[in-house]
Amino acid sequence: MTGVELRKLALRPRTWVSVGLLCALPVVVAAFLATSELAPRPGQGPAFLSAVLGNGQLYPAAALGIVVPIFLPVAVCVVAGDAVAGEAQAGTLRYLLVRPVGRTRLLVAKLFAVLAFTFGAVIAVALVSFAAGTQLLGTRPDALGTTTASLSGTSLSPQELLVRTLLVMAYVSVSMLGVAALALLLSTLVDSPLVAALGGLALLVASTVLVGLDAASAVHDLLPTRYWLAWVDLFRDPVLWTDVRRGVLVQLGWAGVLLAAAWASFTTRDVTS
Repeated sequence: MTGVELRKLALRPRTWVSVGLLCALPVVVAAFLATSELAPRPGQGPAFLSAVLGNGQLYPAAALGIVVPIFLPVAVCVVAGDAVAGEAQAGTLRYLLVRPVGRTRLLVAKLFAVLAFTFGAVIAVALVSFAAGTQLLGTRPDALGTTTASLSGTSLSPQELLVRTLLVMAYVSVSMLGVAALALLLSTLVDSPLVAALGGLALLVASTVLVGLDAASAVHDLLPTRYWLAWVDLFRDPVLWTDVRRGVLVQLGWAGVLLAAAWASFTTRDVTS
């Protein structure tokens, strides 16, 4: 069943259009950084941006930081929102359940497809950004003649840089669990993929607003977007794990509750479409 869902995901043009647009944005940004004088030169401006301008091998992490706040969550919500509601809207959900396939198994297969899209999109953005960064920004050392890459001013070997970039990719993927789980839950409740996707985005918008609201400080640490940018701490030396761990726990908490609700909804739902 999971293989069927993955094939359906791979054969949909929308999947490749979404991934293509996600990859195009960092390329455009890299081109502007390389050709314009608007960005600070290496050694000036924000530490991470300065390091990226001096070493394009850091650009995959910066590119993921570009797509995380809006573009990646939108793509994930669209895919998750369509998982079950899309079948209901097309009138194929009832026929799927007529086959000897349990509802739990079908929901798990849909979840795997959503996770596969999320990880696949993150990997695609990282690979394209690495190519764009090394070609447009170069891999030259900074002004001191070293390959300083960490925000603490220390040098990272290529192996350390690769490991930290992989950790960023994993963390960004996990950061999408909250909105993906909500969109999947709504997908089991409604027959409109658009409504389900917008519901996931509503969580994103509400969380973002509350994070910036001092009056909501009591719940800041529980909001799904609170630690989305904590991946920056993975490029400090030593790595600051506190916010990274909190971010993972928050996402797992949201995902656990929302996926349990999705399972309860889907296994008891009266499917008529």
